Amino acid sequence: MSQPSAARGDQWTFLTNHARVLIALARDPEARGRDVAGLIGITERAVQLIVADLEAAGYLTRTRVGRRNRYTIDPTVALRHPTEADHPVGDLLATFLHREDTPTGDTERAGVS
Repeated sequence: MSQPSAARGDQWTFLTNHARVLIALARDPEARGRDVAGLIGITERAVQLIVADLEAAGYLTRTRVGRRNRYTIDPTVALRHPTEADHPVGDLLATFLHREDTPTGDTERAGVS
């Protein structure tokens, strides 16, 4: 069995930055781009591009509230990869947003409608 290269063995992760941004916005629908960037370790510009991708694909909508944005996620949109396309993004979010102290179905507060 082949061994992972030491140079890249510790660098890969299971989630993409798109998933991380979506999860961060589901947790805090009024988060600023710079806060999301700091949280997941990417640039603010990368967050802006990812939000634009997610918005164009219908995963979220951006509503201007004063000087800030509020993000609402559509949990019914299917995941993009063909092998996961039979699952809505809400399934992924539920995995990461689930808390024992949060009543089941309380996704409205998390910006998921």
